[in-house]
Amino acid sequence: MTQQGGEAIGAPTDKTPRTDRGRRTLRTLLDAAAVEFGERGFHDASISAITRRAGVALGTFYTYFDSKDAVFRALVRDMSDQVRDHVAPVVRAAPDGLAAERAGLVQFIRFVRAHKEIYRIIDESEFVDPASFRDHYATTAERIAQRLRAAATRGEVRDDVNDVHAWAVMGMNVFLGLRYGVWDEDRTAEAVADAAASLLRDGLAPRDGRGKPDA
Repeated sequence: MTQQGGEAIGAPTDKTPRTDRGRRTLRTLLDAAAVEFGERGFHDASISAITRRAGVALGTFYTYFDSKDAVFRALVRDMSDQVRDHVAPVVRAAPDGLAAERAGLVQFIRFVRAHKEIYRIIDESEFVDPASFRDHYATTAERIAQRLRAAATRGEVRDDVNDVHAWAVMGMNVFLGLRYGVWDEDRTAEAVADAAASLLRDGLAPRDGRGKPDA
């Protein structure tokens, strides 16, 4: 979750850093918080541990955040934005809608493999800050829905795509990221994305007309 529309990374408006140094410190704190929450979970994590990991004074933390809850909420937004920014360039460069979903999944799995803590943090946000949890998935699904609608307009996918299709694609991606990004890396991201792309393109119907009922 980087900057968007000029707002700094996940920080409360009244504590938005105004200098490059401040933005670097905020980034350092969020990265340290990701490690701390990812390793220890919300309840066992502490502000002092975050600042130790970040290599800053305890008082510096309160320049940017009011509490552990505040930095956690900012971190959920930040991680969601990081995924968006990591995936967006390859999606935009793809030649068509289905290729865009494949490319996006490859990048998502690669991101997850480098940031395995994202699943623990996002999952825990359901109980720590339900609004952030819901917003993470709602905004992700809406981005997918926008892509699918644009692809439908160009004639690249079925013309009746809607929010159900977007949530289904997102759900598939989330669990593929968990299985092949966090739990194990026994398949390449490309191989996983190829299988998912085939499913999106062809569905689960038998190939070559096999299994179709007689006319």
